[in-house]
Amino acid sequence: MTSVPPPAGEPAAVAALRPALEASFTVDAVEDLLGDVASAALQRGQLLPARRVVAGSTDPRAALTALFLLGDEVPRSELDAALPGLGADGAARLGLVRAAGQQAGDPVRAVVDLQPYAATDATGPVAWWLASDLSEVVTGRRLAADHVLGTGGASTTLAQVTVRPEVGRVLDLGTGCGIQALHAARHAGAVVGTDISRRALAFARFNAALNMPDADLTLRHGSMLEPVAGERFDLVVSNPPFVITPRTGAPGAAVAEALGAFEYRDGGRSGDDLVRDLVTGVGAVLAPGGVAQMLVNWEHRRGEPWTDRVGAWLDESGLEAWVVERELLDPAEYAETWIRDGGTSSEREPDAWTAAYGAWVDDFAARDVEAVGFGLVTLRRPADGGRATLRRMEEHHGVLRQPLGGHLAASLAAHDWLEAHDDEALAATRLVVAADVTEERYLTPGAAHPNVVVVRQGDGFGRGVQASTGLAAFVGVCDGELSVGQTVGALAALLEVPSSDLAAELLPAVRGLVRDGFLAPA
Repeated sequence: MTSVPPPAGEPAAVAALRPALEASFTVDAVEDLLGDVASAALQRGQLLPARRVVAGSTDPRAALTALFLLGDEVPRSELDAALPGLGADGAARLGLVRAAGQQAGDPVRAVVDLQPYAATDATGPVAWWLASDLSEVVTGRRLAADHVLGTGGASTTLAQVTVRPEVGRVLDLGTGCGIQALHAARHAGAVVGTDISRRALAFARFNAALNMPDADLTLRHGSMLEPVAGERFDLVVSNPPFVITPRTGAPGAAVAEALGAFEYRDGGRSGDDLVRDLVTGVGAVLAPGGVAQMLVNWEHRRGEPWTDRVGAWLDESGLEAWVVERELLDPAEYAETWIRDGGTSSEREPDAWTAAYGAWVDDFAARDVEAVGFGLVTLRRPADGGRATLRRMEEHHGVLRQPLGGHLAASLAAHDWLEAHDDEALAATRLVVAADVTEERYLTPGAAHPNVVVVRQGDGFGRGVQASTGLAAFVGVCDGELSVGQTVGALAALLEVPSSDLAAELLPAVRGLVRDGFLAPA
C-alpha cells in the first residue's frame, strides 16, 4: 500500500493553521458539538452517531470533525469557512487534504489524520493538535507498513506517568508522531527525538512546528540508541516497538500480510528481545542520576517467574529499577489484540485471521509462553557513581489516578531520603500524613473494636495497607508535632508494651509508608 506524503509546510502556513484550530477544533469544542453519546461512540471507533450529528450542520466544528475525525468529504466552501486565513488551498499545500476542484461545492477529503489532543501530565494540562496517518477505522483498509500512529492509550499513559523535573536534556526514543517529545519540551532545555521511520520523523517535525515552534527539538533517524551513541541525557522516555510478533517459520504471503511488519510496533526481534536490549543498554546514555521510563511487554514463561526473567535484565543493566506490571494477557488475547490493531478483520478476512492467529499462538508455544505482561519500567543511574539501592518489582492491575508522574517522582525522592536516614535519624524526624490518606475500619456487627484497619491512599497507586493497632494509631497521630521516636514511646506506654518492641514492629512499616507517600517529613 502506498502512503501519501507526510504533512509539511512553511512556518507561516503552519502558524496560520493554529488560530483556526484553536477557535473550532479543540477536544472540548468537538465534545460540545457531538454530545456525550456520539463522543463516547467515536472513542470506541463507531462513527455513525457522530455522522448524524454533523450532517447538514454549517458549524465550523462540524466541517473539521467530519473531515479529520470521520474521514468524510466536505465541500470546499465549508472548509474555507472553518479555516479562515488558510482555507482549503492552504490545507492542501500543508499536505493535510486533497481537493477535487476549485468550485465552492467541490469535495475535499483529508489525507492524514489531525486530532485535537488534551491531556494532563506532571507539569500540568496541554491542548494540542497531532497529525498522523489515517486509521483503519476511517480508511476501511489494513494499515501500511510505514503507518505513523497517532495518540493511543499507551502514548497517553506514558505521558502521564513520566516524571517531569526541570532537566537539561531529554531523549524520546522511538518518537513516532512526536507526542512524548512535545511533553518533554515543556520542562527540558533540549529534546532529541529518534525513530527508525523517516515518515514518523516528518510527522513529528510538523507537529512540533504546529504546537511548539520555539522548542529546542532535534529529530534524528536511526535504530534504538544508535543515533545518540556517546551522548548523555537526564531523562529518556520510550514507547518502543515492543509488540511480540511471530518470527519463526516461513509463513505464506497471506499470513505474513496479516501478521504485519509495522514500523511503529514491530522491532524485528524474536519475543521480547528488543525490550531486553533496551533495558540493558539504555544506561549507556543516562547521565548520573538520569531516569529512563518506558512502556514495554515481557513474556511469562512456564516455570520462570516474570520477576526472575525481567530481574536478570535489571541485574545486567546495573541500574536502579522500579517495574510495575499493569496488565496481563494470555497468548490468545494478545494475538487477537494485535491482529485487530493491524486492520485484519475476522469477519472480512477469515482465512488470513485464522492463519495469523495460529502463527502467533504457535510462536508463543515454541517458547513456553503462558502470558504476556505489559507495564512501566523506570530505571535510574545512581548519582555520583554510587551503588544501586532501588529494586522494586510489583503487579498493579487496578485503576490508576493519573497523572502518576508526580507520585513516581515523589516516591523516588522518598527512597533517597530513607537511604540517607537510618533508624536513629528516622526516630528524630517529625512526620505528617498525606492529604489523600484515609482509614477504613471493618467490624463484626456488634463488636466494639475493628477486626481490620486499612490505611488507604487516594492518589498514586491507590494502595491499601492493613495496619496493626499500633501502626493505625501511629498514622492517626502523625501531625508533625512529635518525632517518630516520641510518638512510638507514647504509644508504647498507652499499649503497655516495651518501647523497643513497638519500635521494631513499627519502623519498617513506617519506612514503607514514607516510601509510598502515605507519610512525609514535616
